[in-house]
Amino acid sequence: MSAEHLRLYSYWRSSAAYRVRIGLNLKQLPYETVPVHLLRDGGEQRTEAFRDVNPQGLVPVLQHGERLMRQSVAILEYLDETWPEPPLLPTAARDRQRVRAIAQAIACDIHPLNNLRVLQYFSHGWHVPQPERDAWVQHWIQDGFAALEAMLADHPSTGTFCEGNTPTIADCCLVPQVYNARRFAVDLSPYPTILRIEKACLALPAFEAARPERQPDAPEAS
Repeated sequence: MSAEHLRLYSYWRSSAAYRVRIGLNLKQLPYETVPVHLLRDGGEQRTEAFRDVNPQGLVPVLQHGERLMRQSVAILEYLDETWPEPPLLPTAARDRQRVRAIAQAIACDIHPLNNLRVLQYFSHGWHVPQPERDAWVQHWIQDGFAALEAMLADHPSTGTFCEGNTPTIADCCLVPQVYNARRFAVDLSPYPTILRIEKACLALPAFEAARPERQPDAPEAS
């Protein structure tokens, strides 16, 4: 299927959008970035115009032709089914299950607890002080990473990457979450396997080009 007219509604620091950028880059699919600033003027994701694109008011959204795709992991699977090479999921069913389990451990169990809208509700709804908000984020990332490290370390299926020696959807999810962990000053030394896999990923041009600071809507470094 033609990759023409791929348009990604994105925010430079959104880890969910970061996942999809990695997937698009691994597939070597050209795409147009449509920035959606999640903080400016109360958040452009809350505007009526963007709600027409995604009623959830979330990024990313991938537009392929006239069809709008939502939810980052579902978008990654769509990319893999539509453009099978290089694959983002292994051939064997048990290996695909493991990749999906790792991806969902991040996308469903870690990331939602430190997402922007949760932290904004803590701030504006409950007036939780910043140190307590930071402690919340750090706790849930550490809790999730401890489980991920156990899933990855010394597992026979773990290779250069989360599953084997080619990147998968699991790696697309892992690298942005490590980025988030650094943002919130999480001590990553207890997770050597996670750090080793992240290093291997960032050595690849597809991951390097997807970095938040390399996005067209990223603020200029001062």
